[in-house]
Amino acid sequence: METAVATSPQPTLWASIREAIAGSHQDFTAGNLNRAILLLAIPMVLEMVLESLFAVVDVFWVGRIGANAIATVGLTESMLSLVFAVAMGLSLSTTAMVARRVGEKDHDGAAIAAVQSIALGLGVSVLMGVPCFFLAPRLLQWMGSSTEIIAVGTTYTRIVLGGSGVVLMLFLNNAIFRGAGDAAIAMRLLWISNIINLALDPCLIFGLGPFPKLGVTVLQWPHSQVAALRSSTSFTDC
Repeated sequence: METAVATSPQPTLWASIREAIAGSHQDFTAGNLNRAILLLAIPMVLEMVLESLFAVVDVFWVGRIGANAIATVGLTESMLSLVFAVAMGLSLSTTAMVARRVGEKDHDGAAIAAVQSIALGLGVSVLMGVPCFFLAPRLLQWMGSSTEIIAVGTTYTRIVLGGSGVVLMLFLNNAIFRGAGDAAIAMRLLWISNIINLALDPCLIFGLGPFPKLGVTVLQWPHSQVAALRSSTSFTDC
């Protein structure tokens, strides 16, 4: 006597896409492999798109100030790509370790791996951020910046590169969520970050409403230091 085996219908492609964006909790070690890849890949792709949107928004608003401001953001973002490389390397290893422990149903081990990765990220952020904070003018000079760009953008470069720990923590926290199988939370965190960035960028750059007008930098160098920097630059070029 043959017994019929009841099988649940597979969700359609659009249903899987909606689920990937909305997020869901499930065991990715069981079930259809192609659907599991789709549910994890869509939030990751959108996450990378949102990460690249930060610099685009900054350049869009800073471009209203002047060429030196655009050059400052462009040069700093170029140097920040090195921080992204370190952050991506740490995040990939974190995702692998957390995903392995979650796949083994060892949730305590996954938590330990997550905490260790965050501690490692904090240590690396100090090693990278502190030297960059103090060497910001030299870094801009080594990138071929003029004295005017160095005068305008030193504080911006110090804040962005000196605060690289924020970038590392963002990458590592998102890597932990991805390894735990909840990539949609990492995507939502970047949505919130981009909304805040979109709202505050014009307010802080141009001083809209109660916000102070900061431009591309919080504090520009005095003219005496600019003159001294110009003379030192011309001396090293001889």
